Amino acid sequence: MRRVLDALYSRYNHHRLIAPDPLQFVYRYKRRDDMEIAGFLASALAYGRVEQIEKSVDKLLWRLGDSPADFARSFNWQSRNEIGDFKHRFNTAEDLADLLEILGTILNEYGSIENFFAGGYSGTDKNIIPALTQFCERIVSMHQKKHKGRRSSGFEYLIANPSRGSACKRLNLFLRWMVRDDDVDAGLWKSVDKAKLVVPVDVHMGRLCRILGLYDKKTVGLSAALQITENFAKITPNDPSKYDFALSRIGIVEDCTGKYRKECEMCELFGYCVKNTEYRNRV
Repeated sequence: MRRVLDALYSRYNHHRLIAPDPLQFVYRYKRRDDMEIAGFLASALAYGRVEQIEKSVDKLLWRLGDSPADFARSFNWQSRNEIGDFKHRFNTAEDLADLLEILGTILNEYGSIENFFAGGYSGTDKNIIPALTQFCERIVSMHQKKHKGRRSSGFEYLIANPSRGSACKRLNLFLRWMVRDDDVDAGLWKSVDKAKLVVPVDVHMGRLCRILGLYDKKTVGLSAALQITENFAKITPNDPSKYDFALSRIGIVEDCTGKYRKECEMCELFGYCVKNTEYRNRV
């Protein structure tokens, strides 16, 4: 399997192939703080159709001006008007304004999202989940304090807490972008070990990982993501998320649906697919 995965990595893991992945918006900026904020916003909105994600993130960042970090740092009541009527599926302009307000507070008080995250991170933890849980809980608590205890389902959808059993695909995606450092991932964060990362798993990644025999859960939740990560760690112990971008290209670029097409025969995973009962039933 490592030979197959390394072939996929060699084929897809290149900077020129990042678009249409939302990671592209990180590289729109040169300043570290802008890259962090753009990455967090892009990952938070990374649900739904790829084309709609691109459109929404581009629209939001355009409204934030030349520096999303400066916009967040100086956030005030007028900033909410500048976000206007923004909407992305389940999330409204109010949700994104609330998020930017919190991110601005984090930048002003901690200097970076990394420093804030590091407050709950321990290198002795088995994986990143305890730190991610603290990160989410602290952000939600900050939001409630700013809004007199009010809870917002839209805001909390942007901050999916692993304590609820969510695979937290979008937050784990953000962490992969920030922590890993190769031709694709930005590697801005130096305080977190990439060996602790959890593979970002959505329905499409879950389907491919099931074909590869990397998990046996019925649903794609946190337990499935951890099982997938543990199995990848058997292949690359120091970097279990290494193959995530390459595998995701199969769905995004090659438009894989799990149903046979003639093009499937050119894919590195074809040998695994033809052995998979669910796949054979769809041929």
